[in-house]
Amino acid sequence: MATAFRALHWSNDIPVTAYHLPASLPEALELLERFPGKARVLAGGTDVIPELRRRDSEAEVLVDISRLPGLNRITQVGEEIRLGALVTHAQAAASPLIRERAGLLAEGADAVGSPQIRNVATVAGNLISARPAADTSLPLLALGASVVLASRTGERTVPLTDFFLDLGKTVLNNDREILTEIRFPGLQAYQGGSYFRLSKRKALTLPMLVAAAVVTVDPGRKIFRETAIALGPVAPTPYRALPVEAQLRGAALSREVIREAAAAAVAECSPRDSLLRGSCDYRQEMIQVLVRRALQKAVERTGFSLEA
Repeated sequence: MATAFRALHWSNDIPVTAYHLPASLPEALELLERFPGKARVLAGGTDVIPELRRRDSEAEVLVDISRLPGLNRITQVGEEIRLGALVTHAQAAASPLIRERAGLLAEGADAVGSPQIRNVATVAGNLISARPAADTSLPLLALGASVVLASRTGERTVPLTDFFLDLGKTVLNNDREILTEIRFPGLQAYQGGSYFRLSKRKALTLPMLVAAAVVTVDPGRKIFRETAIALGPVAPTPYRALPVEAQLRGAALSREVIREAAAAAVAECSPRDSLLRGSCDYRQEMIQVLVRRALQKAVERTGFSLEA
């Protein structure tokens, strides 16, 4: 069995004929256009290198952006928090700014893989991989994040709700664009966020389900002003439960309202049977549990109490 495992994962050579380490973003973008359809951007490499070994990617040229200046920073501009493309999960999990103003993202980043992986893997790479239960994609989706995509002709900003197209696919044009930044508003007064992950163990395992929630309460009327609920893997892409969010808008801050919303979330989700993640029936039951817990914890973090 050990020999078979090694043969499956390590016997294949990486089919790369050229490796480039650009010193600037314009140089990196020029390299992408010089090798259309043959180049792959490399940052952390925790997804790219295994894909190349498995022949899931046919890239012949690697453009390593890990030395590009300024892309490994977490900054705040006004009320907006910005993560450069080279910010790792370990950075995000440990950042005082993220922990204070976007705690659910810190929690999601801290759940990824192992310490070794978190020290190398980038948050931007987690988005680009476009997996429906990515541990940082779902908190960022609940936070209302956008991504900045740079090309030689300029930049475009894409809301994360429009970024994911299908399993493993995004709007990013790999032949000419590089994701340079992630932006989202930090949580304000009367807002709270939460992240919950269901998995067989705490580390080095794929999540069976992930739920992330952000709530905004009306302190005077004690109602839900706005909510954002992100779930995965319950669809081909990271999923926002928009009908449930609409159901909660203007509703009382009560446990009964949250129970009803959690039950409604099940009808919006279609997880498939999976040997790794469990049966559809089991995960539909657990969707209720995670949505209920996520909403309760998010309200708790606003400083308000729920009615019975």
